[in-house]
Amino acid sequence: PRKSLAEIGAIFDTLMHERLGYARYGAQGGDWGSFVTAWLAANRAEHLIGIHLNLMPLKRDAAMFTNPSPAERLYLDELQAWLKEETGYQAIQGTRPQTLAFALSDSPAGLAAWIAEKYRAWTDNGGDSRDALTTDEMLGNISLYWFTNCIGASFFPYYARMHGPWPIDGKIAVPAGYCQFPREILRPPRAAAERVFNITRWSVMEKGGHFAAWEEPLLFASEMRAAFKSSR
Repeated sequence: PRKSLAEIGAIFDTLMHERLGYARYGAQGGDWGSFVTAWLAANRAEHLIGIHLNLMPLKRDAAMFTNPSPAERLYLDELQAWLKEETGYQAIQGTRPQTLAFALSDSPAGLAAWIAEKYRAWTDNGGDSRDALTTDEMLGNISLYWFTNCIGASFFPYYARMHGPWPIDGKIAVPAGYCQFPREILRPPRAAAERVFNITRWSVMEKGGHFAAWEEPLLFASEMRAAFKSSR
C-alpha cells in the first residue's frame, strides 16, 4: 500500500491507542522505522512514554552546523562520502520506482543482487556479509520480497520522501534513547541529535551495523529494554 511515513505513523498509533487500548506506549525504530517513530513522538506525544532509535533521522543538511566541532566535522566527512558513493539506490527508488520494480520482480538473481549488496555494505563485517548474517538468513529475507512480489511497494517510502516535506518538524520533547552501532550508515554526533531530540540515553555499541536487531539481537534487545526502563 502506498502510504507516506506520516500515514504509517497515524495508522500505527490508531492500532496501539484505539484498537489495542494502550493509553501510552513506547515506540522503537531503525531505518524507515526511525522516521515513523520520530513522527509519532512529534505528533502523538501524549500517547508515548518514550522512543528508542538505532538510526538518527536528522536532515542531511550541512548548513545546520555553524563552526562545526571535530565530531561534527567527522560526521560531515562521512555524510559527503555517503552522498557520493552510497545513494544511487535512493535516487532511482525515489524517482523511478515502478520501472525498477518491474526489473527486479522479473529476475530473482537481480533482486538478490540488489538486496545483498546492502548486506555487504551495511553490516558489521570484515569484507564478507556472511561475517554478520548467515546465507540462509539473507536468502530468507530476500525470499520474502520475491514470493510476495512486494519489492515495488517497499520503494514507495523513498518516492514519498523525495516528493514531500521532511516528516519531522521542530524539537521533539518525548524522552529518546539512542544506540549507535559502529557500522550504521550515518552516525551523527550527540550535539546534533540533541537539537531535535530530547536525548535521555545515548549508547555507543561495540559491534553491529544498520540491521542491528538482526545482526546483534541480544545487544539490541538489552539496550532497548534499558532505555524504556529509564523512561517509564
